[in-house]
Amino acid sequence: MAKLVVKLLVHGAMITALVYMLSNATLISALLAALGIGIVAYLLGDVMILPFTGNTVATIADAGLVFLMLWIIADVTGWTLSFSEILLIAVLAGVFEYVYHIWLLRDDAGVRRQRA
Repeated sequence: MAKLVVKLLVHGAMITALVYMLSNATLISALLAALGIGIVAYLLGDVMILPFTGNTVATIADAGLVFLMLWIIADVTGWTLSFSEILLIAVLAGVFEYVYHIWLLRDDAGVRRQRA
């Protein structure tokens, strides 16, 4: 549970700040978008993809998900995020995800060793 909280805090801070600074999004709408992206990325990338494919594929999937969700949210809400701004946010999220996945995989391997 603590790892999910860390992910949501980092996603929340990073994505909210960048969306709020780079577009006409309100603070609340940027925060809600970041929270939604963080939850979906955790469920798809960290729970469903990472254990079966490894860090590289899960990181690319998470960054792609951030890009796609931000693109859709920006279009629906009328945010003034450009392609390059959405790409920047997705790349930064991908860097975080790569490090975060190392932490998840390291701790998961330790749990498996203890059970054996």
